[in-house]
Amino acid sequence: MADWDGRGLPPVAAERVRRAAAGGAWTSLLSAPAAAGLTDAGFDPVGEVMGSIVERIGWQGYRGCGWSPFGGAYGGYGGTAPTITSSDRAAFSGFAPYVAALEHGYGTAMSRLVQEAAAIGADGVVGIRLVQDRMEGGAREFTALGTGVRARSGTRPSRVFTTALPATDVAKLVRAGWMPTDLVYGISVAIRHVDWSTRQQMSWGAGNVEVTGHTELVTRVREDARHRFTAHVRGTGADGAIVDDMALATWEVEPAENHRDLVAESTVFGTAVARFHSGRAAPSRTLTYLPLR
Repeated sequence: MADWDGRGLPPVAAERVRRAAAGGAWTSLLSAPAAAGLTDAGFDPVGEVMGSIVERIGWQGYRGCGWSPFGGAYGGYGGTAPTITSSDRAAFSGFAPYVAALEHGYGTAMSRLVQEAAAIGADGVVGIRLVQDRMEGGAREFTALGTGVRARSGTRPSRVFTTALPATDVAKLVRAGWMPTDLVYGISVAIRHVDWSTRQQMSWGAGNVEVTGHTELVTRVREDARHRFTAHVRGTGADGAIVDDMALATWEVEPAENHRDLVAESTVFGTAVARFHSGRAAPSRTLTYLPLR
C-alpha cells in the first residue's frame, strides 16, 4: 500500500467508505428508540462514520504568566497578578498555539467524519462522540464517531449537518421546526500567578474565605471559552445553539523556584440550530418522543 500523504481520508477509512457505499447491511450507533424516532421524523440511518487524527501537542510559544518579582506592569511582591487567557494579545500570553492545536485536532477529526458521511450518501451525522485520548510522547488522538443519516426527500442539503445531540433529541427538534446544522465548540486556556494575596487566602488558618485569584481565573477562562463558542456559532450562520457539555480542568505549574502558576482549561461543546419554519406554532408535536415512565 502506498504511503498516505495526509490529504483526504486515510487509506483504511477510504476502503471502509468504499464498502459502505457499495451497499449491503448498514451499521449504526443508534438505540432502538432513537432509530424509531429518526424514522418517524423522516430520516433513515445509512452507516456508522468516524474521523480521527493523532497529533503531537507541545508548549511552543509558552512564556509564562507575566509575573515578575521586580514589579512593573505585571505585578511584584505583594502585588496582584493578572489573569491571561489564550485569546489575550498580551506579551506573555503563550497558550494560543496550544489552543490552536486542540482546535485543529477536533476540526480535522470532524472534517474526516463529514467526508466519510458524504461519501456514503448521508445528509447528516447524529449522536457524535468527540473524544480526546492522550498517548505516549505528548501525542493525542482526536476521534469523532457518529451515525450517518439520510432524509427521505428529493431535495438534498448543500452540506452534511453534524450534531452531538442523540437521535431522539434530533427527531424532537425536527418535528418542532428546528434543524441542527453544526457541532460547535469553544476552547480557552488561562494562567494566573499564585500571588501573595492568593497564598494568604489559601494558607493554613485562613478559615472559610474565597480565593479571589482562583475565582477570577476560572471565571475569565469560562467567559473566554463561551465567547469563542459564540463566535463559532455565528460563523455557521445558525440562529442559536444548544450547549451539550461544559468542562473545566485546572493544574499547577512551577516554572521556577518559589514561582507557582495555576492554569485552567475550559471547553464548551454544543450544536448550532436553525429554524426552518416562520410561524409561531411548531409544525407538529413532540409528545411521541417523550419517555412514558
